Amino acid sequence: MDCVYTSLRRRPEVSPAPAGEVAEVVGILWAHTTPKDGLEHISGSLDSDRVDLLLYFLSPDPTSPAAGGPLHRAAALLTRGHQASPALMRRYLPPAGAPCPQADDPRRPKA
Repeated sequence: MDCVYTSLRRRPEVSPAPAGEVAEVVGILWAHTTPKDGLEHISGSLDSDRVDLLLYFLSPDPTSPAAGGPLHRAAALLTRGHQASPALMRRYLPPAGAPCPQADDPRRPKA
């Protein structure tokens, strides 16, 4: 299992977090997860300017050439959820773009 720590930063013009915001963000991300993501669990906590998330993924099959690493899958999920959810678009800045799929590929030799 792989764990990725990430955050969604609140837009400066948005008021403080409403009650239940973490649960809403987690629900939105689950709604936009695909089986290919291999997502197993999400936990989160609130800070004044962001929501912090821990995303737990099944480790990809190392022999599969199409398997993206955990950082790529996390970025893709955040981007997909943000683009599809009016609530996330309204409250949070767009997440940083998905990294190159090879960036966190454990099979790729380090430079």
